[in-house]
Amino acid sequence: MHTAMMMDGNHTVPDEFARLQLDVELSDSILDADVDWESLIVRATKAALSGGLSTKNAPMELYIELVDDEQSQQLNCDYRGKDKPTNVLSFPGIEPDDLPAAFLEALKGGPPVLLGDLMIADNVVIREAAEQQKTIENHLSHLVVHGVLHLLGYDHIEDEEAEEMEALEREILAGLGISDPYETED
Repeated sequence: MHTAMMMDGNHTVPDEFARLQLDVELSDSILDADVDWESLIVRATKAALSGGLSTKNAPMELYIELVDDEQSQQLNCDYRGKDKPTNVLSFPGIEPDDLPAAFLEALKGGPPVLLGDLMIADNVVIREAAEQQKTIENHLSHLVVHGVLHLLGYDHIEDEEAEEMEALEREILAGLGISDPYETED
């Protein structure tokens, strides 16, 4: 199997996802226009998929949009019953238990695997990054990784699930040169 590699800054990221259809919508974002946010999101998405999937060369589709607080709050209220904006909302396209069969079908020439949609509230990202003394770039990368892992079926409701998901997030982010987002000062 040939695996292409792409250089991104000081890090080499495997380009195992040549058949990934990733649509990123940033049109209304308030993030600094001098940063290439789309490239950052693509890089974090591919790293998350690389860390969270065993099947990497199937056709698959994923949509990520940066939204404002009002949009995030409305979606959070409609789908989670929480009337406030939140950093990232994940809407799986396929139930995680059905992903293996969907990947198998896609590899046999069937339809692409619809991984789902991520809605990320850019203003929440900015606020949280400042509160947590992180760069916006690193915090957004973390939220992309976190959201993609949710689409793949990872969760953090139970302690054991949370430990597994957070360990994988740490590993993926370390591969991107980003320090442990859960590290706390003693």
